[in-house]
Amino acid sequence: MVRSSQIDTFCRFTQVSRETITSLKKYENYLIKSNKTLNLIGKSTINQIWIRHFLDSSQVIDFINKNERDLVDLGSGAGFPGLVLAIMAKDRKIPLKVKLIEKSPRKALFLREIIKSLNLKVGVLNLNVLKQPGKLEADLISARAFKPLKIILQFLDRNTEKWKKIFLFLGKTGQDELLQVSKSWDIEYKQRMSVTSSDSIVIEINKLKKK
Repeated sequence: MVRSSQIDTFCRFTQVSRETITSLKKYENYLIKSNKTLNLIGKSTINQIWIRHFLDSSQVIDFINKNERDLVDLGSGAGFPGLVLAIMAKDRKIPLKVKLIEKSPRKALFLREIIKSLNLKVGVLNLNVLKQPGKLEADLISARAFKPLKIILQFLDRNTEKWKKIFLFLGKTGQDELLQVSKSWDIEYKQRMSVTSSDSIVIEINKLKKK
């Protein structure tokens, strides 16, 4: 799919403003330039950024409401989904405070630079979230291409509190992973097929408890 038709598809799904498209074009250009040294995204997806990364990340914005104050994104990497959700929230005038957590200093610097370039109010924490002391508190927590589901659930159980929703992006093995973890966990969740891939799912966890 050529770039212009990707942008058309993105616009059709998201109905964002021209200003937001301009911001995302800036983001795309900086991402392509930085990817040469930082390995932010797979080379096979470099020509599909608008669908594979921007649209994929933005799809959960419809499940965020104006009463949810803050979002923490685990293992942000190139900013997916957290930074895209910050851009989408600004477009929709949702006053969402977004914090990106990334353990690589160089990737954290990339995130800070693109945030400054786009004039966004988004925080970046450069740390290994799996080893951080204390508990994370946020209304919303997101993770995409972060860790296997089993590890994510263990982390969420031990290191987070007072959340309302957790958004997890699961790939081809997602259904199998859910089946496996359901033996050890009581999970209340909603499942949706990804808008960008028929063999991927996005789950919204509302309650989580160890069996």
